[in-house]
Amino acid sequence: MVGDPRSRNDLEYLPHLLLTVLAVRLAAMGLTPLADTTEARYGEIARLMAATGDWITPQVSLGVPFWAKPPLATWLSAASLSAFGVNEFAARLPSLVLGIVVLWLLYQLARTEDSRRSAWVAVVVLATMPLFFVSIGAVMTDLALLVGTTLSMVAFWISVTSKQPRTIWRYAFFVGLAVGLLAKGPIGLVMTGVPLGLWTLVYGRWALVWARLPWIRGLLLTTLLTLPWYVAAELKTPGFLEYFIVGEHWKRFVVSGWQGDRYGSAHARPHGTIWLYWLLATVPWSVVAALASLTTAARRSTARSRWKQRAEWHGYLSVWTLTPMLFFTLAGNILWTYVLTGLPAFALIVAHFLSVYDASAKRTRDEAELPTDAGPRRDRIVPRVALAVTSLAFVALILILAGLTPPGLSQKALVAEY
Repeated sequence: MVGDPRSRNDLEYLPHLLLTVLAVRLAAMGLTPLADTTEARYGEIARLMAATGDWITPQVSLGVPFWAKPPLATWLSAASLSAFGVNEFAARLPSLVLGIVVLWLLYQLARTEDSRRSAWVAVVVLATMPLFFVSIGAVMTDLALLVGTTLSMVAFWISVTSKQPRTIWRYAFFVGLAVGLLAKGPIGLVMTGVPLGLWTLVYGRWALVWARLPWIRGLLLTTLLTLPWYVAAELKTPGFLEYFIVGEHWKRFVVSGWQGDRYGSAHARPHGTIWLYWLLATVPWSVVAALASLTTAARRSTARSRWKQRAEWHGYLSVWTLTPMLFFTLAGNILWTYVLTGLPAFALIVAHFLSVYDASAKRTRDEAELPTDAGPRRDRIVPRVALAVTSLAFVALILILAGLTPPGLSQKALVAEY
């Protein structure tokens, strides 16, 4: 793509498109009340932490410990509330910052493996996925987990595949594990360990993985960053570890309609629903990737060749993308946010398919001896779809400004009237 005017044009519009998407999300964060039970619960937990100064035990109500999640996301929201006042924008701001961190990590990985254009495409694809777009402006714990898993997955690949990986990346892998443990607990280790283990097993990279990462010192670093809070939390409110480890990380996933939840209700769903959630979370890009693949059917051998040339890289992205769905297929209680950890990898896969599509379209023009700007310009699928998504986001924002927030998602108006 070097010297291709389309590539230069992409590098002009893609950063602007990303800024537009983030600006829309930023504007909406302070205009809408905290919605449903999740945002209201975590917003109040953060407010209580900031008000009481108790940074060890999150509280669901005054004096009642909240054992369901570790405190990293609450720490960030409580700090934001302390700095900017008690309001929706301050409670949500950490999620936006964490989302930008994830986008930066994705850009670094994509830039290392491909071109600047592909990196920007991947970043815009992720930013415009519905689940990611919603999550970066919501009070929730999942963005903190996503930062941890993404940091570990990016650092692992760079450390294992680079000829001379920087020391900071080699230790960043273990920092990412710590972030996951402090964000949502052992599930962070699962969402990182499963894809890494599968990739290492399939491609026989055990010796390389052992040699490239400082496992002993790195795991010691992870322990030092996480163990003190877990010990302090158990000592301060005995029973936390039994509820959190056994209840939240075993019974919640294997017992459909689990009745042991102290703070809400179990989300019982038919087995396999996680795949439907993934489709909802990734539209329109799951459709775009499929169409881009189908429209290059005449040159499928070329597409397969490009995929096989970097089999280990694409295998890494595949197991990273699929792990949440494979793990939660038989889970008894799930939410659509559970697919979030695999979305950065899927954004890179989409960028690959679009690259193959662009190459096929360019080859067709060359064979027909057409100028670059001739024809219907079907290769502009990225800007067209992304601009359409951004337009829909603006429509949503206009509806919010018009006061058309869906009823039942918030009781702010009722509270204000009271």
